[in-house]
Amino acid sequence: NHGHGHQNEACFYILAGKGYEIHDGKRYDWEKDDFVVVHTDSVHRHFNASKSERALAIVIKAKAAWMYLGLIQQGRSGPLEHPERYEPARDWSVLWTPGATEKKKVVRRAETRWEDTRDGRVRIVSSPARADLRTNSIDLYEQEVAPGARSAKHWHMSDEVVYVLSGRGSSLHWDVTAEIGERYQARVAKEPTRWTFGPGDLLYVPQNTVHQHFADGTEPLRFIVGQNRLFKLLGYDSVVYLEDAAEPARVATARATAPSR
Repeated sequence: NHGHGHQNEACFYILAGKGYEIHDGKRYDWEKDDFVVVHTDSVHRHFNASKSERALAIVIKAKAAWMYLGLIQQGRSGPLEHPERYEPARDWSVLWTPGATEKKKVVRRAETRWEDTRDGRVRIVSSPARADLRTNSIDLYEQEVAPGARSAKHWHMSDEVVYVLSGRGSSLHWDVTAEIGERYQARVAKEPTRWTFGPGDLLYVPQNTVHQHFADGTEPLRFIVGQNRLFKLLGYDSVVYLEDAAEPARVATARATAPSR
């Protein structure tokens, strides 16, 4: 097609296939497990490189924030009404942060690594620490939870989506409300809600929610997590750990002796 544009940034995690993007006339190739950024204010098109195999991606946006700020332009505009009232066209990119066009648009799986953290075993793809990546709104990581194990029980302000790649599990969510007196305080619900999921399911964790994930099946639970970075830019960039991740002793021993990957 002839492409389209929008002011909101879009991030793609490639689930299957190979293909490429055209952003403002420049080509970006991608394949399975790559992370692709479609920057704001770009005219772009998406292409499947195969004529017989499908290409599949999950698209993550913090679109509501752009719309709330009035940044609603999307699609392709028609002919300008009363063009005589306007100066000649200028490139929109003059408004971008200096150096933005030099940043990476595609992160390959081989460029990332697995880490053992308080939240468990994770592979960080996009975060504020990656200053070389051209995303301003989405942080993303992959997580693996061993059978019978659980992630950390933690609390942060940003909302997130969890897409299940493989395995089965459940998630506990504790609502948090505010108590405002002499101090601004949080009250965490004593009883959580429980949500079950399997491969291909999408779990939403609302903003300001304490949560914890469990691997309930006989195979490892693997999922990708996309977080809304805009909350962090507003000053809510801390994660409060109420419990660290835990896994059965036999799994922990096997992992400690296994080669890194």
